[in-house]
Amino acid sequence: MSCRKSYNPPAIASPNSYLVVEGVINSGIDSTIIKLSKTVKLSSGTTTNPVLQAMVFVQSDQNVIFPLTETTNGNYVSAGLNLDNTHKYRLSIKTGDNLQYLSDYAAVLNSPPIDSVSYDTKGYLTVPGLNIYVNTHDASNKVLYYRWEYQETWIFHSNFPSYFKSNGDTVLIRDLANDNITNCWGNYTSSTIVLGSSAKLSKKVISNQPIIAIPSTSEKVGDAYSILVKQYALTADAYTFYVNLKKNTEQLGSIFDALPSQINGNIHSVTNPTEPVIGYVSIGSTSNQRIFITKKQLPDWVTIPFHTDCELAYPGVPCCYYVYPPGPPNQVDAYINYKKGGYLYPLIPINAIGLPGHPPIGYTAASRECVDCTLRGTNKKPAFWK
Repeated sequence: MSCRKSYNPPAIASPNSYLVVEGVINSGIDSTIIKLSKTVKLSSGTTTNPVLQAMVFVQSDQNVIFPLTETTNGNYVSAGLNLDNTHKYRLSIKTGDNLQYLSDYAAVLNSPPIDSVSYDTKGYLTVPGLNIYVNTHDASNKVLYYRWEYQETWIFHSNFPSYFKSNGDTVLIRDLANDNITNCWGNYTSSTIVLGSSAKLSKKVISNQPIIAIPSTSEKVGDAYSILVKQYALTADAYTFYVNLKKNTEQLGSIFDALPSQINGNIHSVTNPTEPVIGYVSIGSTSNQRIFITKKQLPDWVTIPFHTDCELAYPGVPCCYYVYPPGPPNQVDAYINYKKGGYLYPLIPINAIGLPGHPPIGYTAASRECVDCTLRGTNKKPAFWK
């Protein structure tokens, strides 16, 4: 162990901060979202560095301008551009410190429709679970390279259902129709790069391209699950860019992985031509497909709750009882009614203790993490949910 010491090469301590451009110019009716940020040092405690107050617009080869509006966190947005597919377009950026960047002019390359999004329950390697695949082809054979993103949505439940709530002074019956904190929807947007190519295939068809593998123990497959797959068409140069980006960001860490390589995109600095810029701007419409999978369609898997330390006194009953007097202290005030008690982390009441038809003598209760699902999701049903 005495032979091991940290090594910080000069490259990771470099003070340089380079522009990062993420997004696709959508040529159809969908919105165009371009995200601008700056790189940060590995040793920095900051993980995001958005570029604010920039001027961003799409420019045609006929010098027609389509401005994007800044929203939040370095995002620049435009509603559907409905571009003329017979022309080429590029992205123009001027930052708040008067640095100018341009992407190369590129032709519109629209994604063909997704044939299907499918799944099986074979799992991954020796881990049982749910595999999601995409299937597609381009009848015109113009599109040979693809990239996919996805958005997952699933129902999950708190460890204990809560039928009561405290207003700080008093425990009240919970309005389950408008204040249900037992059932929520979780969301996740893909952060990995998923690529596919039919260029070397005799039939230009993408069949069962893996999108994501979900372990059988995940809460995502505990009730109902949905995934929206979004497909982008890529040129050969764009595909090469994303292959290198994937190697540099997702496949480093072991002695068998590829060495880091220079990532050459299609965005350049006009102000300083020697300045590296990270990003590749493609132009075209996307295709989407969503599927729903319920627990009934899956094997009888046992999922593991997100919080595994929510103890039970016996099956179905939370760990602790909190009762009113007689007998000090008044546990309901001390632990649940947070305006009266001295407990640092107020508990959420779950169910009443007592005989039917009589006032409760107290309540079962547990920590918010075990009871309130809105800490990790939303209890508002998504508009697309079946």
